[in-house]
Formats: sequence, C-alpha cells, structure tokens
Amino acid sequence: MRSFALFLFCLCWGYAEVFGQQPNAPNILLIVADDLGYEKLGAYGGINVSTPHLDQMAKEGMKFDRVYTSPVCTPSRMSLYTGQYAHQHGYTSVLPVHEGSREAVDFENTYPTYAQYLQAAGYYTAVTGKWQMAALEYHPEHCKSAGFDSWCVWQIWKDGSKTKRYWDATYNLDGSIVPADSSVFGPDLMADYVIDVMKKAKAKGQPFCIQHNMVLPHVPIVHTPEERRTQAKPSLDLMITYMDKIAGQLIASVEQQNMLDNTYIIFVGDNGTQSKTTRPTIAGAVSGGKWELNEGGMHVPFLITGPDIKAGSTYSGLVDMVDLFPTLFDIAKVDIPKAININGQSFFPVLTGKEMTKRPWVTGGINANFAVFDGKWRLDHRNEKLVDCRALPKEQAADENDPAAKAARAKLLPILNKLRAQSRIGTKQNY
Repeated sequence: MRSFALFLFCLCWGYAEVFGQQPNAPNILLIVADDLGYEKLGAYGGINVSTPHLDQMAKEGMKFDRVYTSPVCTPSRMSLYTGQYAHQHGYTSVLPVHEGSREAVDFENTYPTYAQYLQAAGYYTAVTGKWQMAALEYHPEHCKSAGFDSWCVWQIWKDGSKTKRYWDATYNLDGSIVPADSSVFGPDLMADYVIDVMKKAKAKGQPFCIQHNMVLPHVPIVHTPEERRTQAKPSLDLMITYMDKIAGQLIASVEQQNMLDNTYIIFVGDNGTQSKTTRPTIAGAVSGGKWELNEGGMHVPFLITGPDIKAGSTYSGLVDMVDLFPTLFDIAKVDIPKAININGQSFFPVLTGKEMTKRPWVTGGINANFAVFDGKWRLDHRNEKLVDCRALPKEQAADENDPAAKAARAKLLPILNKLRAQSRIGTKQNY
C-alpha cells in the first residue's frame, strides 16, 4: 500500500512549479506532535518515557525551555499558520470537522499563512497528518488554498462518518484517497511521504518547507507496530516512544541525503498532554493538560537543529507559538509583507547566538477564555484569576495580600485589557 501511495504522489509531483526560488535557500522540516506537553520528553526532565532521538536532537541543536501556546489544537495551529494570537484570529474552539461540519477557515482571503508566502518565494510546500481546518470531503482543495503544493493528510470525515487515523486509516494524498490497508500504520505512511517529498525536492534543486503534522500521540491509545510485534500493552508513553522513533527516521533521512548543512529541523507540540493524571519530571509533577490554561496545557517542547545553531544550546526566554511565523520567514530569507497583521516576534537571532529583546509575556486561548503569562504569574480573562507560577511546575492561586501578587496584577491587567479590546472571540467566522 505504501508503494501505491508513493506512486500516486510521484504522479502529482509533476505540477509543482518553481517561482523565483533563492539560491541555497535552506530547507525547513517542521514536525508538529499532536497533544504532547514538554514534560513527556527526556530532554525536558520527563520520567518513565523513552525519547532517545528527540533527546539527541536537543543535544545536537537548541532546546527552548519556555514555549507556550493555546491548550487545544485548532487555536494553536491557527496561531502557527497565521502568526496571530488565538483571541485575535477568533478560532478558540475546536472546529467540528470530526462531526462532518462544512466550516472551513478562509486562508485565501482572510487568514494568510506562512506557507503561501514561502511557496511564492520558490519553496515546495507540503503538509501531512492532522488537517482540522476543514473537512476535505466538502473542501477538497483546502490544503492547497492554505499554500501547500502537496499534502498527505488524515481525512477525518468521509462518506458521512468519522474515519480512523492509525490502523485502517483514511488518508488523502493530493486529492485522492489512499486505499486502506489494515497492515499499514498511518504515521508510517506519512513518514514515507515526507521522506519522498524531501528526495524529490532535492532532485529538482528546489528548497522544501514541510509541515509534518503528526497524529501521534493523540488518543485513542492503540498498539503501534512495535507493540503488535512484542504483544506489549498499549500506552500513551509507548505511543510517544514510537512518535520519537519516527522523528528519528526523518532526521536520519535528512542526514542520509546530505542535507543537514542546509536544513532546519524543528520539533514542537501543538498543545499540552491529554492526561487526567500527573506526569513526573525531575523538577516535580506536572498537573493539568490539554483543554486547560495552565502549565500542563500550554507549555510545549520546542527543539531545533540547523545551520549555525550551536549544539547543546538553550534559550530560556518566553516564546509564543505565533513567533514561529516570522521566524520561518527569517529562516527562508523572505520578507514579511507589511500588510499582514501578525503578533509574532522572530527568535531567529538566538539561533545564531545573537542577543534579542526577550518577549515579556505569552498568551493562549480556549473557548471564551484566554490568559496572559509573564513567566511567573498568569492572569485569566474570564474571571481575572491570578495564578502564582513562581515555583513551576507547581501552581497555586495567588495570595492577593502578597505585595508581589499585587504588583503582578497591576502589570498584567493593562495587558489583558488591551488584548480584550482586540478580541474576536465569539464573532462570526469566515467560512
């Protein structure tokens, strides 16, 4: 089945055209894990889960200690694609694609993406995996409208019902449904596709930008091919280990094709871990998770390797998911049009060891709520609750009689009010 899928891809490759590509433009491989908080990687002090390839990536590149985003997929990914805060783009709830909704984000007219501009600059752009911005059954060209030349994505809705992402999975490859094969694990199919895109781009002398939206380790908890082989009981941690294995395969493929010197590989989670239990780390237990505006729900891993990045380096400043948008432009050496309204701040300078003005706060939103976090204190929009985060991963309600808490509220409330004035939460979306 994999060979048939790749055959279809090769047929589709022919319509890709190169427009004004820059000589020696670096390649970009952006790997986005689905529901993975920072605490589940060994590189971040995670305990009881094996992530050797990503831990090695941290040793060979730069580890960002404090990257934050919205605590659920749609607002987080919209912020990545558009560079806008969740309360500003307004997509703070999960689009109900899994229920067959006909809603679709208007990327062509209302929400320009980084991919559209890199594509125009000569990059071959591709996207995989979880595509929850529209149901492809009703919007078959939606990935294309977002600026991607090619796609191999999980088609969540087909023929009136939700499909599967792992075994007996339904994937859409450039508009054609890949024939189902119960012996093929969906994440493996996508990894093969990513590797093939890289090879084809190299052969054509064209830089690539691939956003590999992993479907791992999102529920349901299933056997990966490894557990099917060993008959071990499936678990979230074992799914994370298999996710790590696939990341390692992709990194190895870049190296085998002699592209490491001109390729940025980025690994990031889309939101926190979905878990009702605490997760141990060497710094203490992490509580909360996906769906929650707290450390467990908003703090995600972020690793990057690439040209001029010092091995084993770290960055401890705050980074918001929206900051990826301008950073990708800087990596690609593409200017951001002044007409685009973005909130992100490029962190490209730190990748080359330079100083930069640190971001004073980050934000993230879900449903009717969003929060402002300055690294020590978090203030919620809905009830103006102030949370003391000075001893992370431990969090507690602020003591309002504490002078430090009073100072924090006085600092964060004006920021929150400014964001409220810009908020599009609850407004009619553009479908």
